[in-house]
Amino acid sequence: MTPPGTIPPTYCPNAVMFATIFAILILVLAGWAIAKNYDAKVVLFAAGFLLMYAALIMGSDVLTGKDASGLAWADPFKAVKDLFIKQYANAGLIILTLFGFAAYMSKIGANDKVIELLSRPLAAVKSPYILVPLVFWLGTLLSIIIPSAASLAVILMATLYPVLKAAKMTPLTAAGVIATTATIVPTPLGGDNVVAARVLGFDHVVDYVFYHHAVISIPVIIVMGIVHYFWQKHLDRTEGAIKAAVDESELRQVNADAPAWYAVFPVLPLGLTIFFWAFFKHAKVGLVEITLFSFALAFIAETIRRRDVKAAMKDVSTFFNGMGDGFSKVVVLIVAASTMVAGLKAMGLIDAISGLVTGVENAGAGLMLVFSGITALITFVSGSGNAVFYSFIELIPQIADKAGIDPIMVALPMQLTSNVIRAASPVAAVVIIVAAVVKVNPLMVVKRTCVPLLSGFAAVLLLSLIRYA
Repeated sequence: MTPPGTIPPTYCPNAVMFATIFAILILVLAGWAIAKNYDAKVVLFAAGFLLMYAALIMGSDVLTGKDASGLAWADPFKAVKDLFIKQYANAGLIILTLFGFAAYMSKIGANDKVIELLSRPLAAVKSPYILVPLVFWLGTLLSIIIPSAASLAVILMATLYPVLKAAKMTPLTAAGVIATTATIVPTPLGGDNVVAARVLGFDHVVDYVFYHHAVISIPVIIVMGIVHYFWQKHLDRTEGAIKAAVDESELRQVNADAPAWYAVFPVLPLGLTIFFWAFFKHAKVGLVEITLFSFALAFIAETIRRRDVKAAMKDVSTFFNGMGDGFSKVVVLIVAASTMVAGLKAMGLIDAISGLVTGVENAGAGLMLVFSGITALITFVSGSGNAVFYSFIELIPQIADKAGIDPIMVALPMQLTSNVIRAASPVAAVVIIVAAVVKVNPLMVVKRTCVPLLSGFAAVLLLSLIRYA
């Protein structure tokens, strides 16, 4: 038996060709299944196991040395177990804690207070089209504390729609802008940023976000807001009055009981993370500790405010339920994607791709365009960008290292693309939910979102080429 990704001496060229074709076929089928809205986690696990067992049959090891179980047929399952342990020890626990904290902030009404506070100045703006980029930028900022695009869209419709209606903004314009709010945001609290920073070898997620992500994403966010202004104004003028009205029964009820100062809690982890990064880099205080500290403060404040210890303790279950959502929605997806990568590595496909691009002029730009293009296509068809990003991110450093290129040039545009293109898909959850709120076909919402998002996609590629090529 030989290590994963190497060719045993007994291999013949036809066997190598078969292994490559089989691996590519599995990869294509997995992409097709995800695009057809099969459960991404199950698809990726299945693809990974098929590839690993195919590698065993063809003479390669899935695990070697101390990592191996001693029984080759059991190695794929041990590989998955090791991946779960690895994720819990790294990005997984951070993601679970952040999801739990976000759920608790919603439960006690703190998130609603942040939105109410930040939205208040918008009431002074009377022009519906000036409001368009302002609402987009505000929503992008709020996605720092509310990671779910669909949840954020519903909350914004509930809290901002009276302001937008008073300014005579059309329901379709409001829907189009709000559906695109949770695209890209340079925050160390983002699960995808946490994973990208770990995979790309950054000691602190803020380094990745501040020195790389923000340099590209902030100009892109500005571009998309400006394009939104002209595109929504153009469609309102050319389409005239299209029948659309907000169905208030679809809106989430806002928690009005919490005091205004609760708005501090949702942004506290972000503020403390930046503070420790700037002034106490030597301290081993990470996102988990900071988030748990913020959660403890919020719990104490909620207990004092309600004067009911038992009820306050009961609400803490929301934190742990939120952690469960983080596990099922993100951590399992990351492990599933890593399982498929392990299978591709065992079949030798990663080495084959690296060999093809080694020494090729402008290989980095080519890989960036290929991976970003594939990500955009699958995200558009499936309406989910996370599955694609988590599937490919583990591949990038290995391919880039062997090809002698900067992995950030490939990984960052792919990450941003997976978020930018999502709301351009008519089957994306955020589009379907917003379309239900305004009682229109999802394609009508997509018509409002596609041009600003495609402009953002083009800006991502252009700025990445300028900075990293």
